[in-house]
Amino acid sequence: MPPFAKAETLWFNGAFVPWEDARVHVMAHGLHYGSGVFEGIRSYDTADGPAIFRLDDHYTRLFASAALYELEIPYPAEQLASATIELLTRNRLKRTYIRPIAFFDAYSLTLWPRGCPVTVAIAAMPLGAYLGENAMQGVRVCISSVRRFDASVIPTTAKSCGQYVNSVRAVQEALRRGFDEAIFLNQRGEVSEGSGENLFLVRDGTLITNDVDASVLPGITRATVLELAAALGIPTRVVPITVDDLREADELFFTGTAVEVTPIVDVDGRAVRDGRRGPVTSRLQQAYFDVVHGRDDRYRHWLSFAR
Repeated sequence: MPPFAKAETLWFNGAFVPWEDARVHVMAHGLHYGSGVFEGIRSYDTADGPAIFRLDDHYTRLFASAALYELEIPYPAEQLASATIELLTRNRLKRTYIRPIAFFDAYSLTLWPRGCPVTVAIAAMPLGAYLGENAMQGVRVCISSVRRFDASVIPTTAKSCGQYVNSVRAVQEALRRGFDEAIFLNQRGEVSEGSGENLFLVRDGTLITNDVDASVLPGITRATVLELAAALGIPTRVVPITVDDLREADELFFTGTAVEVTPIVDVDGRAVRDGRRGPVTSRLQQAYFDVVHGRDDRYRHWLSFAR
């Protein structure tokens, strides 16, 4: 994957600053201990200008993640949402990936971050297909030897910085083995999710995914796909998933802000049915892109427009 493209400006602790001027001290608590939270948000080009998808929902989750780590964000969600919209306008961006982050900054090396100031930043940058330009036709994945951490260890419902070391290890293994992405098993040996994506399968026309008790992050794109499936009349079940379920699936796909709706065509070198994107995946993928590009007025409330 190529490096991210720098924008001219980002939002940093309450002000818009040049990209190169957003600096953090090397002794920041978040750098040493991963004590921070973040979000991944996308904007899309629409007939009415750039639109950010489910902006308010993402900031709701950011604040929920922060609360689990007793991290008090010193700006209201409404200010951060407004700053995000203005950031796109200032940088003249349309199709972007947006990264808000809040973390404990430099004050003490004790594990308890009491007294540490909280730094908040928002960056926006152009981004195409996260797993490669051909990913929308399907990716190859492996079942990782690295297990997904359990909710009794780290809150799986939070999107915190430090927990992604778990994902880094899984991706390193997958790419070295020649795959595009990894699938975690949880501590019980059930299927959990990808390194940064939720997982769906289709069997006999029914859409199946797992729930938070499988150590998954309840993704906003996951919730979107479940709602779209209901509108399309696609039967859905939310149940535990096993490795055998993956092998017997007619279709598999990832969901997530970065990956959007990405088909999986191969697991550990074994093709998913005929190794192509299936009909249910295709319907949901098309419905999702219609929504985010502003082509479906029923979901226009999910779009925040930057003029």
